[in-house]
Amino acid sequence: MRKYRLLMLILLCCAGVMVSGCAGVAPWERGVLAKPQMALDPNPLQTGTRMHNYGSREAGAGTNAGGGGGGCGCY
Repeated sequence: MRKYRLLMLILLCCAGVMVSGCAGVAPWERGVLAKPQMALDPNPLQTGTRMHNYGSREAGAGTNAGGGGGGCGCY
């Protein structure tokens, strides 16, 4: 009986954590969340160029998601 209560308590806590993760965003709050500062990558062009240069210098295949290639600049 004690194990059953502990299991139920754990399941209840897990369910509470899962349900609390859902949040509605009001229309007037969407402008705040759409700001460039809130993005995971605020400068995607700069990051892409930096990753390309890093991959070229490393001379390894698949250094990032850009695919293969070597230090010679060929793909």
